[in-house]
Amino acid sequence: MRAAVYYGKNKLEIEDVPEPTPGEGQVKIKVSRNGICGTDLHEYYDGPIFIPPTDPHPLTGQCMPLTLGHEFSGVVTEIGPNVTDIREGDRVTIEPIYRCGECRPCRTGHYNLCNVIGFHGLMADGGMAEYTVVPSNQVHKLPDNVSLEMGALVEPMSVAYHAATLGEVNDQSRALIYGAGPIGIGLWFALRGMGLTEIDVVEPSETRRRSIEALGARTLDPTKQDVTALIADRTNGNGVDAAFDAAGVAPAVQSALECLGERRPLISVAIYEKPLPTPLINLVLRERRIQGTICYTAADYSAVIDLMAKGHYNTTGWVEDVPLSGVVEKGFEQLRAGQKMKLLVDPTT
Repeated sequence: MRAAVYYGKNKLEIEDVPEPTPGEGQVKIKVSRNGICGTDLHEYYDGPIFIPPTDPHPLTGQCMPLTLGHEFSGVVTEIGPNVTDIREGDRVTIEPIYRCGECRPCRTGHYNLCNVIGFHGLMADGGMAEYTVVPSNQVHKLPDNVSLEMGALVEPMSVAYHAATLGEVNDQSRALIYGAGPIGIGLWFALRGMGLTEIDVVEPSETRRRSIEALGARTLDPTKQDVTALIADRTNGNGVDAAFDAAGVAPAVQSALECLGERRPLISVAIYEKPLPTPLINLVLRERRIQGTICYTAADYSAVIDLMAKGHYNTTGWVEDVPLSGVVEKGFEQLRAGQKMKLLVDPTT
């Protein structure tokens, strides 16, 4: 079978590799689509970062080289021993977290914070391939009315949904999102799914503003509008109930904190490439806080899949397919250049 095998910085090869066979507690998946994540771009252009270069990961036993891909869906084609709740032919999406089950986060249900966490496609051969093998506890079945293409978006949409829950909002809340990339779009969908109607998305890129506006979002251009003053005016000086940073730049963090109401959170969903100044004065004087977020749990997956089954998510204008054979030239390079929004790798092409 063909797979996108990572050998290190700027080294990703489309190769013929042996098809995997499921072991005990595992299932084999024929991959339908695999989304390209910002983490994949970081690994390709700047890595290895999370991918173990030489020492095998303690939960997977793998290290570089390995097949990329952690945002994927497909069809179960083979069942390993002692798998009882999954059948061949099931249409599924994958929650790619490896967890130890023994550390305190795992024991308290927060396995997304596992002390030795691993990810399929980063610490084990992933979904940028025709087939892959996963533990059965990573498998989520898709309803009949959720397409496999949509199923490949469950992982990034669950990242956004988990972050949205940490905002402690309800249908009467007002929220502010910084960044209209895939996670920003996912945040908008998640908050809308929670009943919020007063949501502003701050995005300097005209292309990205148009993409999310086409979905029904209300946007602000920080290069032409004083976001802090505008939000103060709209909220009678009270500020928003939650802000979400999916931009990952210092001006977004500063603006978000200035727009927050008292004792309200800024949820940081971004990966920051450069150290940020810590604006403690904005935290101290109004008892605001910055809340980190990472990944998701099965509850977030279930919530996203349920919303997808209700037709809540719309991929028009921001999601496209790319062939496995062109994953670097037509995928990584175009995403890095800002020419595309979200790309799903089709391993059959």
